[in-house]
Amino acid sequence: MTLYGIGLGPGEADLVTVRGKRVLENADVVYSPGRLSRSVALEHVEESKIGDLDFPMTRDEEKLRAAWKEAAAEIAPNARAGDVAFVTLGDPNVYSTFGHLRRTIDAFHPDVELEIVPGVSAVTAFATAMGVEIEAGAGLSLREAANGASPTGPDRMILFKVTDAPATHEGLAEAGYDVTYGRRLFMEQGDTRVTDDPTDIDERDYYTLAYAEKADLEIEAATAAFQTDDEAGSDETSADETTADGEPVADGGRDLHEDELVSLEHTEGCEGGDCGGHR
Repeated sequence: MTLYGIGLGPGEADLVTVRGKRVLENADVVYSPGRLSRSVALEHVEESKIGDLDFPMTRDEEKLRAAWKEAAAEIAPNARAGDVAFVTLGDPNVYSTFGHLRRTIDAFHPDVELEIVPGVSAVTAFATAMGVEIEAGAGLSLREAANGASPTGPDRMILFKVTDAPATHEGLAEAGYDVTYGRRLFMEQGDTRVTDDPTDIDERDYYTLAYAEKADLEIEAATAAFQTDDEAGSDETSADETTADGEPVADGGRDLHEDELVSLEHTEGCEGGDCGGHR
């Protein structure tokens, strides 16, 4: 008997993970904290399984704590009796409401078993939609930019909750950033937009993100530019560049021994981020 925190992904129903879909289908009750997460969950479960929860739109900490305590009191008995899911857009551990529920359950209902099913985060979905590559070794910071805030400092940032794009843009531009905005990307609900003009999205929308990169930032990956045949001559292996068995020579002129091949493969694996204890 378990309470599952399930990340639904950025908003499109077919971006829910296979595990998330399976848990949703098998859950006795599926709780949703909002209309958008509810609409995604309904693509996978019958409406009769949905348990809605009401949360006040307030910054008053006492009211928020009271609301989450009430929600935990509603959920906990069902989680003791069967499997219950609490759904949230994105990933349950990244800028999510699920953290409030987890802490409240831990405080008042510590006997409830809890498991998290990760989802496609808005961070990675946004980077994909914008065509932004976060290459190995690169730095990327996550910041909130609600109510016109303009966080600065890191070379590259993804900003959440850009609810006053013109004000945020002004501060970022003064600090030397190029900024692109995306609204409701990978979401079936609402108006999807991508723009570098903040006046195009000057109305408040909680689901607006931005990618900010310092204008003078130089990024040069090892594979950023390959020489063409015209620039460097033919890259094709010549007929005499082969081993005794007829295989191409791996290093451009010398037949590699087995131990050298193992070392080369290990090096390439580390460069690709696959350098764990087991290969």
